[in-house]
Amino acid sequence: MSGDGGVKASGADTEELEPAAALEELLEEVADGLGLDVEVDVQEGDGVLRGCLRGEDVGLFIGRRGQTIDAVQHLAQRIVFPEGPSPVRVVIDADGYRERRAESLQADAEEAAVQALRSGRPVELDPMGASERRIVHEYLRERGDVETHSEGDEPERRLVVSPLGD
Repeated sequence: MSGDGGVKASGADTEELEPAAALEELLEEVADGLGLDVEVDVQEGDGVLRGCLRGEDVGLFIGRRGQTIDAVQHLAQRIVFPEGPSPVRVVIDADGYRERRAESLQADAEEAAVQALRSGRPVELDPMGASERRIVHEYLRERGDVETHSEGDEPERRLVVSPLGD
């Protein structure tokens, strides 16, 4: 990497890489650093630059409760777009982890909504990161019979599901 924050190509070529190439190089370096035997695939479309790792040993890359993959995603956004906020969002996945996690969060959200409606009281979910809270907020918004808000400070910020007031 260069001193100005851009990702540089290796060797004599000093041109900055295009975002997709920069993301692919970053993910390959991280996977190599972790000693993972994986394939890296990068795709662009609809305002998202998606990097996917496929292989048998991606658990180390995902980390406990997705902490490692979330950290890599955060860093990748900043490394691939060093000039600051970009309209293109970087999403990192490993063997479908993001989809499986979203399904799990939606199931937990559904259970919390049912419990909140049954008891008439707010239900707190376990602490989760901003991107996971967003998944739950959006999922439950469609129900129309509960409302959600976040409470607490990171990293213990949690989502609260309440019956919709009359």
